[in-house]
Amino acid sequence: MQHDRRSRVSLSPIGNRSVTQNFDVPTTAELEAGSWATTLTPRLAQFVAVARHEHVTRAAQQLGMPQSTLSRSMARLEHDLGVDLFARHGRTVSLTAAGRAFLGSVERALSEVDRAAEAVRADADPSTGKVAFGFLHTMGSETVPELIRAFRTDHPRVRFQLFQGYGEAMIERLRDGDLDLCLTSPVPDAPDLVARRLDEQKLRLVVPDDHPLAVRKRIRLAEAAGELFVTLEPGYGLRRITDALCAEAGFAPKVAFEGEDPETLRGLVAAGLGVGLLPPPAVPRPGVVELTVTAPRAVREIGVAWLDGHPDTAPVAAFKRFLLSRRGQLLLHR
Repeated sequence: MQHDRRSRVSLSPIGNRSVTQNFDVPTTAELEAGSWATTLTPRLAQFVAVARHEHVTRAAQQLGMPQSTLSRSMARLEHDLGVDLFARHGRTVSLTAAGRAFLGSVERALSEVDRAAEAVRADADPSTGKVAFGFLHTMGSETVPELIRAFRTDHPRVRFQLFQGYGEAMIERLRDGDLDLCLTSPVPDAPDLVARRLDEQKLRLVVPDDHPLAVRKRIRLAEAAGELFVTLEPGYGLRRITDALCAEAGFAPKVAFEGEDPETLRGLVAAGLGVGLLPPPAVPRPGVVELTVTAPRAVREIGVAWLDGHPDTAPVAAFKRFLLSRRGQLLLHR
């Protein structure tokens, strides 16, 4: 039969019983009581089975349900739609024109459900599943590649979906469900999040190599009160830390430039645009001198965060345990 050749949905008794049961509960806020989705969905897999077999009894056997129950379900489906989907011929049935049109759309919808189910199952697979992981720009050149390399020694087929951004953007993605974990600074303190401190990173005052301060090795931050600063934009964690440290040193920084990338800022320092309070570079940059800040204590804490109460898949749980095992060893300290 033509519609048998078009069929794309598995009709194993277990598979169809699972689909039918899962449809009994709305899965999104949009499936409101009385909508077509909530009214029709529980009977769609049954409709496909009857349409393919053109025989209610054989379809009921395939689905593992009483023939009388299936017959009533199809009659109710037609009643709800107000359309005859089947022409009855004794013990057999055939699709009407409306039934054939309906079948095509239903098969596509159920195929999408199958694909969605397989996708989430694949992402949760302990060996080959997916971890959605966010991290700061400054963690991208060395820290995160090293973490993933070390983790994949024991989990070689786990997949990563990576997002590189600033702290507030990652926290927003955590709350939206786009990320499982994020590596961020400062370590967030919010009632809906769980955060664990993993390491700390010293910040240095970076000055041009022809600057009067360049002959120094150490400096109190208050000594830079009269300098122009290049900083990250508001909203970045490092900007909040910079502002807080300058306030502790007794001044508000005069900002010459606000950017999005610490290495860009380091280049602008080399060009003489100002000084910057920055983490160590992955590779030393010519044209600048990096001074140890003796007061106040200039560090930023790095931590991992996740949604409180959010269940972990097996690969996410494994990567979380791995990150927590790296406390104090997360960064290449310089």
